[in-house]
Amino acid sequence: MLLAELEIFHSRPIAPTRRLSLGYMYLPVDPAPGFGGLLLGAVLSVHIREVDEDFHVDVQRLLTEIERGGRVVQPRLRHRFQVDRHGLTHSSHRLVGAGDSVEFEMNNNGSALQQVLGSIYALERLDEATRAVLIPVMRKSLTWRGPIGPSFITYLAGSRTSSVSALADPRAWALDVLGFPGGTVKPSKREVMSRFRASMRDAHPDHGGDEKRASKVMMDISEARRILLDAL
Repeated sequence: MLLAELEIFHSRPIAPTRRLSLGYMYLPVDPAPGFGGLLLGAVLSVHIREVDEDFHVDVQRLLTEIERGGRVVQPRLRHRFQVDRHGLTHSSHRLVGAGDSVEFEMNNNGSALQQVLGSIYALERLDEATRAVLIPVMRKSLTWRGPIGPSFITYLAGSRTSSVSALADPRAWALDVLGFPGGTVKPSKREVMSRFRASMRDAHPDHGGDEKRASKVMMDISEARRILLDAL
């Protein structure tokens, strides 16, 4: 299942000029950072590690300009951003769902710097309110040095779970985890805590819970409680 996709057009390695454009973008960002925000952050995080450190300050400056909504003067970082894609090759990056887990697919046919710039210019194409939410996410992704997997997703999303259903609709996922009946909209704090305690008791191996899955289940239960209490 396709969750997000970004297509970046860029000059070929042997081309005398360095040009950049954007192709197909499917970047859902609600609830923030959304699957689109996670994909942009992953593209940035994966490729910034391969970019000469002399360019890192300029990358931060470019993010700041986009955050302020100002006009980005071209060329930037030795590349000219344009609308025309004629004569350019492309790279594509996707976030896909496999069951209730997610997986990043990076297909890079250009330089690391081209992918970094592509992710940032894709951010610029989003509306002002969305940019304001995603800029901090992009900045966080610049500091990540671990693998691009579940831990990266929880780091960017500020969540303890990386499941597709939790990222797509946190409230619905949390209600389901705590066993609230269908149609429940906004349970009280007392109801949440009651369901939380009952669920934790049932999940514990001493009360018949699956010993191998207990840690993951109990972590999900705690995260579901946090989501619902934060919404009160």
